[in-house]
Amino acid sequence: MTITHDSVWRNALKIIQDNVSIQSYKTWFEPIVPVGLTEKVITIQVPSQFFYEWLEEHYVTLLRKTIQRELGEDARLEYRIVIENSNTNSGPYTIEYPNYNTGNSENQESTIPMVIGKNIKNPFIIPGLKKVNIDSQLNRNYNFDNFIEGDCNRLARSAGYAVAQKPAGTAFNPLVIWGGVGLGKTHLAQAVGNEIKKKMPSKTVLYVSSEKFTNQFIDALKNNAVNDFVHFYQLIDVLICDDIQFFANKQKTQDIFFHIFNHLHQSGKQLVLTSDRPPRDLEGMEERLLSRFKWGLSADVQIPDFETRIAILEKKMYSDGIELPREVVEFVAYNINTNIRELEGALISLLAQSSLNKKEIDLDLAKKIIKNFVKSVSREVSIDYIQKTVCEYFDISIEKLKEKTRKRSIVQARQLSMYLAKNYTKNSLKVIGKHFGGRDHSTVIHSCQAVQNLLDTDPEFKDNVDDIQKKIQMNIG
Repeated sequence: MTITHDSVWRNALKIIQDNVSIQSYKTWFEPIVPVGLTEKVITIQVPSQFFYEWLEEHYVTLLRKTIQRELGEDARLEYRIVIENSNTNSGPYTIEYPNYNTGNSENQESTIPMVIGKNIKNPFIIPGLKKVNIDSQLNRNYNFDNFIEGDCNRLARSAGYAVAQKPAGTAFNPLVIWGGVGLGKTHLAQAVGNEIKKKMPSKTVLYVSSEKFTNQFIDALKNNAVNDFVHFYQLIDVLICDDIQFFANKQKTQDIFFHIFNHLHQSGKQLVLTSDRPPRDLEGMEERLLSRFKWGLSADVQIPDFETRIAILEKKMYSDGIELPREVVEFVAYNINTNIRELEGALISLLAQSSLNKKEIDLDLAKKIIKNFVKSVSREVSIDYIQKTVCEYFDISIEKLKEKTRKRSIVQARQLSMYLAKNYTKNSLKVIGKHFGGRDHSTVIHSCQAVQNLLDTDPEFKDNVDDIQKKIQMNIG
């Protein structure tokens, strides 16, 4: 039998799967593609520099032993890394690494020539107040221990933690954390800073918002103290800059930040940036600055799923020493699903109302409070909402429900959606049928009967329906 790179890697994956968790396997090994086998050397392609360094740091022994088991003691592993081409319109390209290498040979532009004096003014110090040490401006409550990890933020969290262990010692410099409002970008960025301060107290870490940075620069311009301003920032070991999208259309601020960025990066210092969108979508930014934002890793934080929202609420409850009925926690998590700040705010409002009005926290009180946060509570359930809920539960697209397919999983989801639409809406059978690709009322009747038969005979199916009904009922109010 001919040995190929595909067969070797396939056999290797079977061994690896038995030695790592399911989540680790899906995250770090499934994306790998074997691309070549020459004698005793197998080449695998990984999607980024981040992947390469993570594998080398955490799984290098497992990979080596696995490959040696398949190809012999003198077997070797080589990497092919996909690199995004940020400077041209051409697509991504690949580079090959035989072993771990963190060197950066790219020619970078030099910074403004500055002579750093002994007496540097700290822009964070209020005039008249003397301060010796540089305050990190970090919130100590933002740490990795209370940052809830989920599918929505796993990559960003992993990258942040890796940076915290080896600031400027990884390929993800800068680390750009991006995502919508209230999803934990600031928390994660400051967690990186706090972890570095804990492990490496000698490191000078600084957190600054883009707005504060801009205002400090304006003050420096007014007071003819630009050199002092630049000198101060050039002394920082780890610079965390929040909401860089607000640098847009501020040319002078961008120019000064560009030179500070260059100096820090070339001096082996770490940069952590946050934004509400990926670097490629930032508007009103100089191209030279954008290209530098793309040097490292851009990792997004997404809207948390239901399980993660439950975990966030439970963590908050535990830290505050409170208990709530499970149905209340689930109701809050179901209805506030786009913003972690609102999620925690709803919990605080519940506690406040309960304390002020001397009322026990129950589902009725939760429904009244949540009305202040979302508009969707106490609404009539629509067919579209039922379709969306069923499709999310079974991980299929809504378009599939309307297609003419006999695939069992699709047919079952369609029948269940019709059954729930009949039970939870006031629509006629004809109207329900129209929502499912123009099917007639007899199809709806047949579907409802089929679902009822499954409910009576299939316990697993019944459990699935109960879960979906619970979700729908949570939104009826």
